[in-house]
Amino acid sequence: ETRTLTPIALEVFQGGWQHGVDIYKRWRKTWLVKPEVPAWAKEPHSWQQIQVNSPEDELRIPYRELVKVGEECARHGVKAIQVTGWEFGGQDQGNPCHDVDNRLGTWEELRDAIAKVQAMGVKIILFCKYTWADRATEWFRKDLIRLAIKDPYGDYQVHPGYQYHTATQFLDINTKRLVPMCFLSEEYLELCNKEFQKVLDLGADGILFDECLHHSPALLCFDESHGHRYGAPVYANDCKLIHNFAALAKPVNPEFLFSGEACYDWEFGAYHLSYHRSENKEHIPLARYIDPELLLATAVTGFNDRNMINQCLMYRYIISYEPYNFKGHLDDYPLTMAYGRQMDALRTELRDYFWDGEFRHTLGAEVTAEGKPHHPYSVFINAKTGKSGLVIGNYDEKKTISVQARLENGEVLQRYRLVDDPPWHEVSNGIIIPPCSAVVVI
Repeated sequence: ETRTLTPIALEVFQGGWQHGVDIYKRWRKTWLVKPEVPAWAKEPHSWQQIQVNSPEDELRIPYRELVKVGEECARHGVKAIQVTGWEFGGQDQGNPCHDVDNRLGTWEELRDAIAKVQAMGVKIILFCKYTWADRATEWFRKDLIRLAIKDPYGDYQVHPGYQYHTATQFLDINTKRLVPMCFLSEEYLELCNKEFQKVLDLGADGILFDECLHHSPALLCFDESHGHRYGAPVYANDCKLIHNFAALAKPVNPEFLFSGEACYDWEFGAYHLSYHRSENKEHIPLARYIDPELLLATAVTGFNDRNMINQCLMYRYIISYEPYNFKGHLDDYPLTMAYGRQMDALRTELRDYFWDGEFRHTLGAEVTAEGKPHHPYSVFINAKTGKSGLVIGNYDEKKTISVQARLENGEVLQRYRLVDDPPWHEVSNGIIIPPCSAVVVI
């Protein structure tokens, strides 16, 4: 067949990558309509992710013991828990089924535990997956195979699955093979609605749709029995899926939160929050620069993970506490928790700058150390006064540094303080930053 391809526009820019993104940002405003974010999620806060069952049936935490996890979060000031592996088969097994797993407890026990945690002021976000079907299940072999994405030869696509931490998985013996399902099929979308309804019935405050960002390895579906044209793009209904869910959730809980893993930009027309992992000293906060208001969360896993917490301050990321790679408890890493609470308290106190303010990355300021450009730092514009504030980090694990900061608009930076040391200091003699520390400058 003959088709007109989607037009592509090119525009020249001068300067750093941010100036190129500025062109995209202006265009983005002409088409992206974002959903209203639940009020509770707009406040400075942090999360915990915890796995109650793995793909290897480790059955870590019975449903009733989620109450203890909630108590820990309430004690540490953590406002939301992402519960991973709660559904039948655990994480990455049995998809797209979202039944409870009776080996962890009953449906009533999970619903009651969620209610008890919510009564403590802590939200429950349930980890979900709709992209795949687990090829090993009878459900797939006998029925769902019809709705799988097909290649031109009529064969379904297969994602190789994941190997986490057991010998049999590392040897690729019992790895779960994941088959991408066709979101262009209205029948499959309706099936997803029914699976999502199970989450609503449990009373959860939101979902985190893991792997919402892709349908790998599929790009097109050639099975016209799904009700779409031959060779249709399989990403086309990614937002429609969540809009369907939102229509179901609104009468039940208007404050229901839709979050996803590393959402690509168009998905922010449906999702409220995106979760990612950014444990890299050279991490580039592209999504944050594109949209200063986006809710973005990142994993904090280290036992004294000051630099990741500093990154959260610098790039306005929500902390997702994940001791032992989300298999542990908050009390397992007291140093990380103490520093994280100090950081969240600081940006709550100065939220007009570092939470509600406009993120400008490095634009509008120059920071140097020993006469050379310093990395990392960020500029924020105060939401109420229009004045500039900086977050400057020192990622070095051993060396204390002295930096100088200058605003390009001629405003004078007057004082600074450390995340974990409340007294303010004048900037005139330089800004002193110990190892693995960060300062705010206003």
